[in-house]
Amino acid sequence: MTPILELRNIRGGYGTIDVLHGVDLVVEAGQVHALLGPNGAGKTTTLAVCSGQIVPSGGQLIVSGRDVNGATSDALARSGVCLIPEGRGIFPNLTVTENLRMFTHAGVSLDDVLSKAFSQFPRLKERRKQVAGTMSGGEQQMLAMARALAVDPALLLLDELSMGLAPIIVEELYERVAELAAQGVSILVVEQFAQAVLGVSTVASIMLHGRITRTGSPADIAEELTEAYLGGATAHP
Repeated sequence: MTPILELRNIRGGYGTIDVLHGVDLVVEAGQVHALLGPNGAGKTTTLAVCSGQIVPSGGQLIVSGRDVNGATSDALARSGVCLIPEGRGIFPNLTVTENLRMFTHAGVSLDDVLSKAFSQFPRLKERRKQVAGTMSGGEQQMLAMARALAVDPALLLLDELSMGLAPIIVEELYERVAELAAQGVSILVVEQFAQAVLGVSTVASIMLHGRITRTGSPADIAEELTEAYLGGATAHP
């Protein structure tokens, strides 16, 4: 089966400075691929390349078997690639319903968007008239995920899902990630804190200094994430 996403010898970064130095990574259909590493390793830059925010300076970006180097974020979104950035990317001054309405531009009716969002995240139904910026961090993350899922993405890119959230909320969100993968959504998730994601991952990679240094099963990768290796970032604070 053709992988949903392939990065082949990807180089890229900001301006003339490359942050990524030959990244090779594959996400298969229905797979949760965890990309782990310390701050500054290049994880978020990798997601920026995958979502079209950064055009690679070298290598190939392939989505569903098609070379999409140079494609815009909008074009990749229409191809089914959806990014939930660090910080969630919601509109804090709009209500939950108004945030969800923003995704009806893709041709999906508001009723369908709301129905899907509220069935997946019942708490959002209770908060539907609430201004998003006044909700808890976990509820805001649920809203960000619900917006992304409104367009039935083939590939979901998650950047630091656990950022600033209590462990019990992180566990709830990653349970939802596992359910989405079981429904056929492919997921590439960036995390600094490995323990939060390894339990729901199919495969995991370690990134250091702009390169993938190891890819393997979550169990194998967990053994390698020692105190010395990632400076203690092996468990959620």
